[in-house]
Amino acid sequence: MTRTTLIAAVLVATTACTGASRPASDPGEDPRPADVVVSRTAAPDDVPPELEPALAGTPRRPGSPADAAAMVEAAQRVIRSEQPEAGLLTAAGHTAQLAVREVAVRRSWLPRVLDRLRPADRRWLRANVAARREFRSMHPSADADLAAELPAWRIVAPASERTLMRSYRGAQRRFGVDWEYLAAINLVETAFGRIRGTSVAGAQGPMQFIPTTWDIYGAGGDIDDAHDAILAAGRLLRANGFARDKAAALWRYNNSWAYVRAVTHHAETMRRDPRQLRGYLARQVYYLTRIGSVWLPEGYARTAPVPVQTYVERHP
Repeated sequence: MTRTTLIAAVLVATTACTGASRPASDPGEDPRPADVVVSRTAAPDDVPPELEPALAGTPRRPGSPADAAAMVEAAQRVIRSEQPEAGLLTAAGHTAQLAVREVAVRRSWLPRVLDRLRPADRRWLRANVAARREFRSMHPSADADLAAELPAWRIVAPASERTLMRSYRGAQRRFGVDWEYLAAINLVETAFGRIRGTSVAGAQGPMQFIPTTWDIYGAGGDIDDAHDAILAAGRLLRANGFARDKAAALWRYNNSWAYVRAVTHHAETMRRDPRQLRGYLARQVYYLTRIGSVWLPEGYARTAPVPVQTYVERHP
């Protein structure tokens, strides 16, 4: 079905990177945990300084554990607010993503960052760093194995949170698959449909189906349509025995226990606080290459691979 094809790239794109980030063209009704602090509505004229770089289109990595902690705290304050302004929410998701990436790479940082955070933020960071490390373990570590070219993808805006939630909830009702797991798969497969491209194994669409598998579970729908693809994933996971064993069903979706653990971390993060879906939706696409990570923002479009060095020189 979905393979470690585009997945390997999306692991790199949405969760994995070790170099500098540089621009290149990357709820529900559930009760809230008692230790989640809900802030006032974040207004665009009240921008935390930690979010200003991402809001200005010049995102930066944290330079120290204290810096990373401040970025996480500021971002989560916006993500958990009642009615965050759209631009500020995008900056918050991007900023939180950059903090996770850096903390996951710098292993000595994690305890020092955690010491500076409140309980809800500590739990969030632990889960997200763990997920990223699982995904990164699925990708070759040798520089020679890293990409020398940027992919033939299009990067587009994802569907809205409300639209996606209707599809996730509908699949949950019909097939007994928790919406958070469908959302987590949607995130790691194609960054919620941001990435438009066929994998080297032929997997397609926002939930990355091999066409022969789609013929079984797609119910005559459109493989590239988010709603149809989410329902098909629900059918497949139900057939895989999700109700009996979530982990085994996820493993049959993608044959990697690292994938299973990482998807579960993201799903459980959203189960604890459904507002985290909005933060994940705001994450950008990064692509890990031999010269570092390249940000592929909305509007990136290539019909053929392009040498990364050439592209970065043309788009500094």
